[in-house]
Amino acid sequence: MTKAHVLVVDDDPGMCAMLGSRLTTRGYRVTTAASGETAIDILRRDTIEVVVSDVNMKGMNGVELCQRLLEGRPQLPVILITAFGSMELAIQAIRAGAYDFVPKPFEIDQLVLAIDRGVTLARLTDEVHRLRRAVAPTGFGELIGDSPRMAELYALLDKIAASAAPVLLTGESGTGKELVARAIHASGERASGPFVAVNCAAMPAQLLESELFGHEKGAFTDARTAKPGLFVAARGGTIFLDEVGELPLEVQPKLLRALQEHAVRPVGATAEVAFDARLIAATNRNLETMVEARTFRDDLYFRINVLAVELPPLRSRGGDVLVLASHFLDRIAARARKRIVGFSPDAAQKLIAYAWPGNVRELENCIERAVALASFEQIAVGDLPEKVRSFQSTQIVLSSEDPSTFVTLEELERRYVARVLEGVNGNKAAAARVLGIERKTLYRMLERWGDRPHSDES
Repeated sequence: MTKAHVLVVDDDPGMCAMLGSRLTTRGYRVTTAASGETAIDILRRDTIEVVVSDVNMKGMNGVELCQRLLEGRPQLPVILITAFGSMELAIQAIRAGAYDFVPKPFEIDQLVLAIDRGVTLARLTDEVHRLRRAVAPTGFGELIGDSPRMAELYALLDKIAASAAPVLLTGESGTGKELVARAIHASGERASGPFVAVNCAAMPAQLLESELFGHEKGAFTDARTAKPGLFVAARGGTIFLDEVGELPLEVQPKLLRALQEHAVRPVGATAEVAFDARLIAATNRNLETMVEARTFRDDLYFRINVLAVELPPLRSRGGDVLVLASHFLDRIAARARKRIVGFSPDAAQKLIAYAWPGNVRELENCIERAVALASFEQIAVGDLPEKVRSFQSTQIVLSSEDPSTFVTLEELERRYVARVLEGVNGNKAAAARVLGIERKTLYRMLERWGDRPHSDES
């Protein structure tokens, strides 16, 4: 390994000279600084790979210097040395983002080992980032993933972005519908205009109507001034109606008219106000079923469902799980000022195997938890949530040539029963019909398994 460029920071000229000489003899390129402020100036103009700093200095101490340096370069290894090697100071240093903590007196080999380990980790992290950039997939906006499902989605979104027609985004909760809506907006002709997002499930009908269409002064209690609605506020841009399936029935005809006429009537007003905004709606509900149940107007459904986009669940995106997990890890670890370079093989396997019912949102929360708990330079299995660690797929593999994937007949039966129950939303009578057995037979099977047909019910 090529020796690193080391910055030694100490307000004791003798210590600076000694360390500079000893490290130069070992082959390192060494620059010295007599204060934290000088060190920051050097970092701005020189390529430094590792910092070795005394803790007890006049002015800015080593812990404060560490905090300042890592604000701009979170991957920079900082090694702190001090004659007061208390546990409290060590904890303070690590919390500040220090890579290592070396108490005085120390052998030069001890410091050299810490320097080499820090440099190796930093170079490995840089190489991982370089490789990711080199193989970065052709995506769409800030969407991440290069699976076949995402490649199809990118091609569709590229065409949709060039259109002005209404878009309906569907898919399970957590699949990133708002992120897709923002990407469509940012890639279209209206990118310079506003992107206005509205959660239709978060407000009662009267308030939602006022928010969408605006109101006149005195239209209702507390309406002390007139207010333009969000459709008008989105002029020249995009209005995003999230959870549109939760739109109250009494608001639906007013929304339909607004979309037909490209104009809204504020609450309490007698005249309509024109607007110019593209509509993107999103839902995790089945709107066709709602139309049949008369809980969603069919004419409104056809009006918003001009360009339909179904977002794939994470479990169908293959290797995208690790691509996304690595993306979240980089961002969250940098924010937490923790040096974590990836996942252990066992942890990566657990991430791939898990079904991710909460999709990308659940994965991001999982990685945030793992970073908070991680004690090593890689995310370990023990850092993952218990439901991810213990997950066992109900998928039945029949074509594999790997004997390790084979299961007993009883396990095969348990998994199949579990899958049927899942498919009928837990309705045991319906499951018994599908399985072709008596209901009491199903109950006996469940009782034999402790009323749990398989070992994971997440």
